[in-house]
Amino acid sequence: MKVPLSKPYVDKEMKDRVLEVIDSGQYILGNQCKDFEKEFAQFIGVKHAVLTSSGTSAIFLCLKALGVGKGDGILVPSLTAFPTIEPVFHVGARPIFIDIDDTYTVDPKHIESVLKKKGRIRGVKQIKGMIPVHLYGHPAQMDSLRDLAKRYGLFILEDCCQAHGARFQGARVGSMGIGGCFSFYPSKNLTVFGDGGILVTSDDEMAKTCRMLRDHGRKEKYEHELVGYNLRFNEIQGAVGRLQLKRLDWFNESRRRIAGWYNDGLKGVPVVTPQAKDWAEAVYHLYVIQTDQREKLADFLKEKGVQSGIHYPIPNHQQPAVRNALGKQPKLKVTEATVQKILSLPIYPELEKEKVDFVCASIREFFDQEN
Repeated sequence: MKVPLSKPYVDKEMKDRVLEVIDSGQYILGNQCKDFEKEFAQFIGVKHAVLTSSGTSAIFLCLKALGVGKGDGILVPSLTAFPTIEPVFHVGARPIFIDIDDTYTVDPKHIESVLKKKGRIRGVKQIKGMIPVHLYGHPAQMDSLRDLAKRYGLFILEDCCQAHGARFQGARVGSMGIGGCFSFYPSKNLTVFGDGGILVTSDDEMAKTCRMLRDHGRKEKYEHELVGYNLRFNEIQGAVGRLQLKRLDWFNESRRRIAGWYNDGLKGVPVVTPQAKDWAEAVYHLYVIQTDQREKLADFLKEKGVQSGIHYPIPNHQQPAVRNALGKQPKLKVTEATVQKILSLPIYPELEKEKVDFVCASIREFFDQEN
């Protein structure tokens, strides 16, 4: 039995819609994109959505619109995809790495300890904001983070690239900070069959600035108010995204059901399984377990035809690019211990229970042999 780690959902309506867009002759930021932006903003519960070329560029545009630059420090979790922190470097600011809690998301207590320190951080004149990541599809503790942001005068820019549709205490992620950023990479909960992203906000000025920046800084076709970038979206992927959005709640409900199958199937097995907090509605972009025998288990699963992954084996505060730019970073005890144990198991909306049972049985077989 072959079980891939992830698999994008494709149906005939999506294929037909792509051909319709090709025949339309309109390919960049047309009606499909405009409608997708309106529908996505309504889904999240915000005033504006701005499509862009990737989740990374969405974060970059937001930071530019917020005026982040040299001398600014941005609080970020170290356990996240490297693209979360790349835009911080690109705008000339400095990432300040934060440890995680038991949800795999940023630990508010560690953030507060950093903010309370009297000593200065080299290269940082002021800590200007934070980018919490709703990692693996589980929301960060937004109530605590918003309290800290209010007390210390910080903005919150949510990285929702793995959490389309997730909720914190009933509110959609992306609606609780100054803005939220999403990725449409093929493995995401909502994809457009290629790279793509979107930023959401209820701040009129931020949305206006981001729209100009993504399209060469122009206000009108030949009037360039800002020096911008070419970070635009296209009509074909906009059409696909609109159809994916209509199915997103079903996708996420399916992922939660599959996570439940895994939780049941792995009871009594010596692995740590993910458990959503009672204040969270997780969407399980990834189903991540922990085991001290990760490499051996991954090899065993590969022999069985089961694909697995590690998200992420090197925390960002230990990445060579970070060390080269900033020097050695402070230790992050929980993050550094966690990355030695995490293993992502297959999960996607169409994953059948038979295959989940096979994965669980294979994991049980591995530990029976080890014992």
